[in-house]
Amino acid sequence: MTLITDTASLAAFCDRMKGVDFITVDTEFMRETTYWAKLCLVQVGGPDEAVCIDPLAPDINLKPLYDMMADHSLLKIFHAGRQDLEIFFTATSAVPAPVFDTQIAAMVCGFGDQVGYEALVSKLAGANLDKSQRFTDWAQRPLTERQITYALGDVTHLRKVYLALKKRLEKTGRASWLDEEEAVLTSPDTYKVDPREMWRRLRARTRAPRMLAVLRELAAWRELTAQALDMPRQRVAKDDAILELAANMPITIDDIKRSRLAKPLASGKYAEGVLAAVAKGRAVPDADCPRLDSDGWDTQAPRAVVELLKLLLKARSEANDVAQRLIATSDELDEIAQSDTADVPCLHGWRRELFGEDALKLKRGKLAIGLSASGKSVEVFER
Repeated sequence: MTLITDTASLAAFCDRMKGVDFITVDTEFMRETTYWAKLCLVQVGGPDEAVCIDPLAPDINLKPLYDMMADHSLLKIFHAGRQDLEIFFTATSAVPAPVFDTQIAAMVCGFGDQVGYEALVSKLAGANLDKSQRFTDWAQRPLTERQITYALGDVTHLRKVYLALKKRLEKTGRASWLDEEEAVLTSPDTYKVDPREMWRRLRARTRAPRMLAVLRELAAWRELTAQALDMPRQRVAKDDAILELAANMPITIDDIKRSRLAKPLASGKYAEGVLAAVAKGRAVPDADCPRLDSDGWDTQAPRAVVELLKLLLKARSEANDVAQRLIATSDELDEIAQSDTADVPCLHGWRRELFGEDALKLKRGKLAIGLSASGKSVEVFER
């Protein structure tokens, strides 16, 4: 049986998985028109079988699946599993653990930044994936045999990918490098949304505390409204509209109508909420208004230093066969360029040993970067 549509069959499959070393997991979901992801299919592969579980079937209770995902003695293998894990967290208030993410592992093993599943399957499992169903409507019933076959491929080939990456990690002694990344993946804080912190995601071109207070309330209103209506936040109000409302601080509906971007919010069910959020932000005591740290507003990272750090990162990435993005991000390079004591991941643990220490030496003039004798690669020299 490859498609499970009832609780008894699901429970029997989960019982068969007890005691295995690992399972491979993937999900299919729809999110284009909703705030919360609509789970349409779950694929799980064991050592000898793989099944599709239909969460939309009328006679199924997913509790056996959720119990299996909560079993800390069972390793769950995902590829780029953050959204999959978020779905399980939303449903159960718990994150499946322990997990192994093959995309992260592939970055550690030198397969590049955010390597795709199709490429890994080709290189490590020697198979070619049929991606014709990539944009299929997974909420439509009944599912076709072709859809089921396609979905199963996302967990059957994942077994070989996992085993190949596990072998490489053991050979290079880099298995522990995944610990920090997977700790983030399995932390509930990764998937919790605080509506009152959503304003930080908006690129406000101001540091005025009063406007930021209004922006905070408007962003929180939008997030809570999107959740209540199960609607994407951008369909409630565009980012530009929220920013313009925060800048203008409307008091009446006519004030909202004067804004070309925010005008759609002046009628219907949103106007009252918008005005209430603005009024709440305007009433915040001065001392309690949010303030932004000086993280690039007043000072800018020296571009020449950042460019040298990028070259160093590229050199260290290629020399050690590790994806650049896993070692350090562009934002981290900016922070290091401004401060030797920046609290960024690449100045801690294995990343500091691989790159961070040399980054600080480069800033102090103790390292130099140049072309190799062949002129085809970048080399780092002690000064």
